Amino acid sequence: MPQPALLAHDLVRVLGDRRVLDGVGLTASPGHRIGLIGENGAGKSTLLRVLAGADRPDAGSVTRPADLGFLHQEMPFDAASTVAAVLDDALREAREDLAELERLGTELARVPDGHPGHRELLGAYSARLERAQDRESWDADRRAALALDGLGLGALEHGRALGSLSGGQRSRLALAALLVRRPSALLLDEPTNHLDDAATAYLEEQVRGLPGAVVVASHDRAFLDAVCTDLVDLDPAVAGPVRYAGTYSAYLGERRAARKRWERRYAEEQEELAELRHSANVTAHRVAPDRERRDNEKMGYGHRAGRVQQQVSRRVRNAARRLVELERAQVAEPPRELRFAAAELAAHVEECPRPLVSLRDVRVPGRLALDGLELPAGDRLLVTGGNGAGKSTLLAVLAGRLAAGGEVRKQPGLTVGLLAQDTVVDRPDRTVRDSYERSLGPERAEKVPLASLGLLHEADLDKAVGQLSVGQRRRLALALLVARPPHLLLLDEPTNHLSPTLCDELEAALGPGPGAIVVATHDRWLRRRWQGRELRLEPGRGRSDDGRAAEARI
Repeated sequence: MPQPALLAHDLVRVLGDRRVLDGVGLTASPGHRIGLIGENGAGKSTLLRVLAGADRPDAGSVTRPADLGFLHQEMPFDAASTVAAVLDDALREAREDLAELERLGTELARVPDGHPGHRELLGAYSARLERAQDRESWDADRRAALALDGLGLGALEHGRALGSLSGGQRSRLALAALLVRRPSALLLDEPTNHLDDAATAYLEEQVRGLPGAVVVASHDRAFLDAVCTDLVDLDPAVAGPVRYAGTYSAYLGERRAARKRWERRYAEEQEELAELRHSANVTAHRVAPDRERRDNEKMGYGHRAGRVQQQVSRRVRNAARRLVELERAQVAEPPRELRFAAAELAAHVEECPRPLVSLRDVRVPGRLALDGLELPAGDRLLVTGGNGAGKSTLLAVLAGRLAAGGEVRKQPGLTVGLLAQDTVVDRPDRTVRDSYERSLGPERAEKVPLASLGLLHEADLDKAVGQLSVGQRRRLALALLVARPPHLLLLDEPTNHLSPTLCDELEAALGPGPGAIVVATHDRWLRRRWQGRELRLEPGRGRSDDGRAAEARI
């Protein structure tokens, strides 16, 4: 049975006073894996929700397969539901296929070939058989076990309530359920956020093997390179969203070149417009019928007046016509691109022979066991390891947010800042500008204006924080840290939810400098380019959750 395509035509979605989607079209044919990229707030998650039918467009239409799968940020199950209930729901379609095939087979065995109902039964059996083959229904239970194991959930008890799972475990369980279903089209929003290397490799293999269409929004540059056949860039461009057939790495150069062409075309058009306006205005003034004539023009004026008037009037008309055409067809001004511009990420520490922080025999039962660690001033430490290794737990201990056995020594007066994985908004009704000023104090907020950091557009500063995208809220949390740099900066999965462009700029800022920085991440792109020290943690026995560090609050 041919796999259906996912089609979107002229989608418009207005949120508040902003057109998040403005005439967006998309064709996702079977076998194509499309990556959505763009700055935070460009509309990637909004487009996925509209494609999935979870949000209604203000205009436009979507044609989607009936069994489309969408990775929700929150699972559609209550906290009391169990892991087994999620798996049963994922296996429901496959089990229905097999049950219906058995029923139809029994009916066919009872109805003779020449019976009027035999042909109808045979057609129904053939259709259901083809559907079951497409879904690989006979293999569904084994596929479920493999998906759980591949995503690091193989040891999870099926009787556990969802409310007892960490956020990362719930996300991976939802992803496993989708992979078990094998829908005709699959929509994924930041699918690698909670995955370690082994789980990401498994996901890449599974996604590449799906016969249907896949549309994925992701900050994970390595994942985009490994999986996508096409990219759609939702950032502003001359002719709207750009579709590029190729890898993310190849697209970077093309994107920069297209931006330069746009800037050059805009500058040339503005220069021509200025010349046309000047030419039309000056020439029209010089030949105006009632203007005062200079002395050297008075002789013979009446004789030449008609001819001169005709010539110059023609030039005025031509200039005016070209002016109207160019004003109508001129390209929009390229919007100012955000460029991360923090002066420093960590503050200077006075010369001291001792480390800023030293750990000895630190133990958090079931979560972390570390014999020793020292962080001197200027240190850049990358903490790696699989899910459950204790990376977030270590950062929480360093931040003083989690008590641990053993010895934790810090220099007197040491300031520590933590960018946690999740950003919680205490007052979603407050504007971005107000939240920034209240958190830092008026004096510091004036000294380091939020707009100067290159993390949020000026137009977003008067929005309520609750209206920001997940990535924009994370940008605000980062801004609050770097506006008053701590001596020790702790970053837990810092590239999660950020746009690929900002990820590149943040990585560049993590180089040598004052203070100390500790980064815990699964991001393979970042890790390949890391220039500092590395500490690899191994999962401890008895670990039962992700042990994520405390939430960042705004």
